[in-house]
Order: sequence, then C-alpha cells, then structure tokens
Amino acid sequence: MPESDETYEDSQREPRVASRAQPGVVAIFVAGQPALRAVAIPPAGVELGRSAPALLLGDDERASRRHVHVARREHGFAITDQGTRNGTFVDGKRLEHAATFAGPVLVRVGRSLLWVVEDIAPFAGAQAIPTLSDGPVVGGLLRRAWGEIALASKAFDTLFIRGESGSGKELAARAFHDASYPGSTASPFVAVNCAAIPEGLSERLLFGAKRGAYSGITADAEGYVQAADGGTLFLDEIAELDLLVQAKLLRALESREVLPLGASRPQKVTIRVCSASHKALRDEVSAGRFREDLYYRIGRPEVRIPPLRERLDELPVFVARELHAVDTRLTASATLVEACALRVWPGNVRELVREVRRAAHAASSDPDRVVYPHHLSSEAGIPMPVVVRPSDAPAVGASEPPQASAASFTDEQIAQALEDHGGNVRGTARALGLHRNQLRRWLDKHPELKVRDDG
Repeated sequence: MPESDETYEDSQREPRVASRAQPGVVAIFVAGQPALRAVAIPPAGVELGRSAPALLLGDDERASRRHVHVARREHGFAITDQGTRNGTFVDGKRLEHAATFAGPVLVRVGRSLLWVVEDIAPFAGAQAIPTLSDGPVVGGLLRRAWGEIALASKAFDTLFIRGESGSGKELAARAFHDASYPGSTASPFVAVNCAAIPEGLSERLLFGAKRGAYSGITADAEGYVQAADGGTLFLDEIAELDLLVQAKLLRALESREVLPLGASRPQKVTIRVCSASHKALRDEVSAGRFREDLYYRIGRPEVRIPPLRERLDELPVFVARELHAVDTRLTASATLVEACALRVWPGNVRELVREVRRAAHAASSDPDRVVYPHHLSSEAGIPMPVVVRPSDAPAVGASEPPQASAASFTDEQIAQALEDHGGNVRGTARALGLHRNQLRRWLDKHPELKVRDDG
C-alpha cells in the first residue's frame, strides 16, 4: 500500500537535483530514416557534418563534411552555416550565415533533421527507435514519464495522468497497469471514456444494476468497476463525471465496495484506479466542477504526458510507420518531417497519424514514391479557429479587441507560446488572439514563468 505523497515527490526530486542540464544536439532523422543519436555541446561549440562528431550525419550524402556549427549562448543557441552549397535551415527558414535562437530549434541539414535542445539527458545513450515495430513508440521524454509511473505503481493504488487529447494517456495508463501487475495476464484493464458516457447512464455503467432495478433490465448488468476487480480501472476524462457519480465513486474507493442499482448488499472489489484528463483537476475543484475530497483520493500522484510537439524524437517514427502501412515503397522527405515537426498538432499523435496516412495516399501515385509537405492538408496540425462569441465582442474604440479567452488554450499551449515569443506578453497575446489583460490574469496564476511586458 502507499506510503505518502512526500516519499513519492522526494524520490522524484532527487535525480533532478543531482544532475545539471546538458545542452546538445539530437539527430532525429538521418538520410531519409528515423534516427536517435545525441551529442553534447561543449563550451567551444560543436561542428556537425559527415566527418564529425560520432558519425552524427555520416550517411547523409547531401550534408557537407563541415556543415554547421552550434554553440551555447546565455539566451539560446548560436548556429552558423559553414558556407555550404545546400544550406542550413532553422525552423524551416534558410540560415543566412549565422544567427542566435532562443530555446530548442529544429535544424535541417541535407536530408537530415537535428533537434537542438536544452538537455540531452533523456536521449543520451539511447538507441534508434524501431521504425516498423508494432509496439508503442516511447521516446526520451516518455521514458522519463514511464519512470515516474513505475515509481508510482510501487507506492500507490491510484495515478492521475494529465495530457492533451491524443497524447497517449491510455498508453501511460497501461504502463501503470503493467507495472502494477508485472508478468500477469489475468489482471483486467478496463478503459472508460467518461466524456462518452450518455447522460443519466454513468451510475449504471460504472457500478452495474440488478435485474428489475428499473424498466428494461431483464438480467444483472455488471459495471465497469466490477469488471476491473483484481486489476486496473482507467477513467479517461474523469473531469466530465457528474458530481453525484463522483460521490459514489469516492465511496467505492474508500470502502472497496460497490452497490449496484437495485442491490441490497454491496460487492467487495479490489482495484487500482488510473484517471486522466486534459484539464487541471485543481482548477476544476476551484471552479466547483470536481469534488475536492475525490481529488485528494485520486488526483495525486500526477504524471504529465508531454504533447507531441515536445517529443520530436518520436515524430519521424510515426511518419515512417504510417507511410509503410500504406505502401512499403513510400519514403518521407526531410522537408515533410520538418513540416510535421513545426506544426502544433492540437490532436497530437492521433491527429498526426491520420493526416500522414492521408498524405501517403495522396503521394502513392507519384512515380518517385516520396512524400513531400505539399501532400499534407493545409489544415493538418493547425489549431482550430477561435469562434468569437457575442460576449467577447470588442468595446467601441478598443485598440486590441479580444478574439479568444485563455480558457481556449491549455496551460502548456500558453506557456509554449510565451517561450516562442521570448516571454513577451504583448507578442504572445497577439499570437494567441488574446487581450493582454487576459494573458496577464493567466500569468498571475503562474508566477514561476518569466515574462517581459513591452506595453
């Protein structure tokens, strides 16, 4: 049984204190194939090309022997093209000799893609992810999350997973289940999408019903909780559960008993509960949409699943896998993978694989069997347009009319936009379609973020 939240958090905090971030370069796509090779950036910088270092680009014939130099700077990375014929592209734009960039950037060299990151620890020493494997794709950041999940499985019978839609929350829940019941094939894993449960049926579906409990029930109906007895119940989008059902779920977890509708005696159950949501449960509690007592029962420990845009080492694998599924003769151009890596993908992996498969079918009749960016839909990976409600209409004479609300975006999306704009409040608000005051109110809840306000 669990010990305490403090034990869990202390064990997670310890390795982070012990090691400093090591900036470096990760080759995620080399000579037309997914790859995973990492090299640190020494104080004097590192020169990348076919000749060095460690054959990072050794098999890319379109890369020069001495192609690009990358150095660490106080506020980012200095990247210098070494006078190459094919050029160097940073975040999709050709580099004119040299420039300094804030934060992680994507560099295209020949037929290869390099991801310049603040810390290569998750990728150092890793092997290339299998391209055509049927198994799950688990890159560097997910491996770190998997470690947290494995630790939680040893100390707790609950886990809350926070992540955007399509980011792999069910995959993480299965990792929690597998770690909780190592080597077992008999322990059930029952996944429930709470957002898809019809209104008024959640209690019957979760806890079951006895024959005759109400009209239409001609036999005992087992609920999801009973079906998960001896295993793991995964409640995806748990924030969508009705408050009254939340109360009954809490009682079932506390008492380890379930009372089906129409039953006079409760049934004993032994389950682990993994829940997930794209929403922050603490915010839902504050807004009165989620029970505080249930939050303290299942909301900790919490593991965050990074969105796909933070896991670029996985993206080339998903692309190659989908192309191969359509036609084994299809290959991805570096520009296609680059275009995918530079898009937001609000639907994450779920959206990416569907759009890449669509692009594969569009390119399957081309004689060279190479998929390029123009085969992608113009809407693929792009956030949905924000619909302006009448209440959001600008006041007469307003110089910067609000077009969205901070609630239209996840915390991760707003934080990423701030990072992309160097912490500039005005530029970030303009990019998101927010009024500056809306963004400032959101920032008041996140004092850990460093910003600069240029008026």
